[in-house]
Amino acid sequence: RQGSELAGWAMGRWTYEGIDLNHNFADLNTALWDAEDNDLVPHEFPNHYIPIPEYYTFANATVAPETRAVIAWMQRYPFVLSANLHGGELVVTYPFDMTRTYWKAQELTPTPDDGVFRWLATVYATANLAMASGERRRCHYDDFTRFGNIINGANWHTVPGSMNDFSYLHTNCFEITVELSCDKFPHASELPEEWENNRESLLLFMEQVHRGIKGVVRDSDTEQGIPNAIISVDGINHDVRT
Repeated sequence: RQGSELAGWAMGRWTYEGIDLNHNFADLNTALWDAEDNDLVPHEFPNHYIPIPEYYTFANATVAPETRAVIAWMQRYPFVLSANLHGGELVVTYPFDMTRTYWKAQELTPTPDDGVFRWLATVYATANLAMASGERRRCHYDDFTRFGNIINGANWHTVPGSMNDFSYLHTNCFEITVELSCDKFPHASELPEEWENNRESLLLFMEQVHRGIKGVVRDSDTEQGIPNAIISVDGINHDVRT
C-alpha cells in the first residue's frame, strides 16, 4: 500500500508472531566450529548431518511453525540442491552465512565446499538478465558487480540461523540465496520482466543437480543399496550420505 519504492528492508520480514524466518533455523555452525577448535571433528563430532540441539526442540523455543514444517520437509526428502529467493538487492550469496568470529558483522567464512558454492552462485548470476546487463546499476550502497554479483553470505552481513547454513550442516543439500531484484515489492505490471530476468537462471541452476559424482553405493555381496553410507572426499572436511 505504501508503494513498492517506499518499503524499507524490514517491511514484510516478520511473521504475524514476530519471528524473522530468515534467522530462525538452528545454529549448527557454533557447535561445529567449537568442536573443530578442540580437534573433535570428525572422530568425536560429525562434520555433516549435525544434530539439532536439544534446546531448539523444546515446546517453548522461539521456532515458528513455518520453520518446523520446513525442517520436517527437509528431513523427509533427500534434497541436494536448493535456492531461496529474496528481494531488495541483486546478488547471489552462498554459505556460510554466519561469521566464524562471533563478534564480527562481516567476515569471509567459506565452507569446505567453497568451490562448488561459488560455481552455483556464478551460474545463476551470469544468466540473470538484470545482473549481467551492461547497464547494471547498484541497488543501494554495495557494488556487487566487482565480485561478479556473487558474495559469501557472511562477508556481506552475518546471519546466524540461516536456512542455507542449516541445509548444508544438517542435510546433504547445497543451498544458495538469490536476491532477485532491487525492488523488494515490484508492481504487478513489472512481474513479467522480473520473470524474464530470472527464468533462464532458474533453469540453469536446476540443471546443476547433474554435476559431480552420482550413483548407488551397493553391498558387494548382496548388490543391495546401502542407506546412510558416509562418503568422504580427500581434502574436503564435509562428508555426504547416501
